[in-house]
Amino acid sequence: MTAPVPALRRHPRFASTVLEPERDVIVYLPPGYDADDTVRYPVLYLHDGQNLFEPDTAHVAGQHWRLGETADALIAEGVLAPLIMVGVANTGTSRIHEYTPTSDARLGGGRADAYGRLLIDELKPLIDATYRTRPGPVDTGIGGSSLGGLVSLHLALSRPDVFGMAAVMSPSVWWDRRVILTTVRRTRPRPALRLWVDMGTAEGHRALDDARLLKAALVGAGWRVGVDLHYAEYEGGTHSETAWAARSGAMLQWMMAGVTR
Repeated sequence: MTAPVPALRRHPRFASTVLEPERDVIVYLPPGYDADDTVRYPVLYLHDGQNLFEPDTAHVAGQHWRLGETADALIAEGVLAPLIMVGVANTGTSRIHEYTPTSDARLGGGRADAYGRLLIDELKPLIDATYRTRPGPVDTGIGGSSLGGLVSLHLALSRPDVFGMAAVMSPSVWWDRRVILTTVRRTRPRPALRLWVDMGTAEGHRALDDARLLKAALVGAGWRVGVDLHYAEYEGGTHSETAWAARSGAMLQWMMAGVTR
């Protein structure tokens, strides 16, 4: 028997007054969403949305995170709280600029705060008005991989009034001389954030060293491993959609463990 297709709703060519390029938005709804119109759900906003749900739109064709199928299966098993996921597509050449918190002399960038305004001031109100969300920070997360992991941590640290959790997968800690480490160390008081941080061991020694430095900075700032910080190194994990797909289910379970059903 063919597995059910995840329920996806599309908002093509979402336009922003903050950032010029339009971008597609795709929304995953959990099983049973249409069966009971009294239930509200936590929401996870995810970057690089074209890589999350469908093989044909992925950066590498056929290599997507299979997030819809993974969430459906875990919800059916009773090990994942039902949630809404919002995939926000990147805009190609603008990605590096929108996903980085500072401007690098060689690479440019530094438009993460503008991207954050797009998410918080423009997209989130649309999602909250269109779907049955639980809009408070304890029920709202942000996540991504690589530069998407970097921008997720940056926005969660700067806007804990909006985001109460962040998935920071294979983060690009290297950006602008590891500026994110300085941000972590200077964030006071420590916001009430649940953080998932990971790295694959096949992503290179520098990436692993950077992830360990990030973990140390977070612990130094007061996060507690196993309580409000999950840190893991995945043996043989590469910097790829396939690797992130393999651990996306564990990530979803950790992120949603902090919300009430």
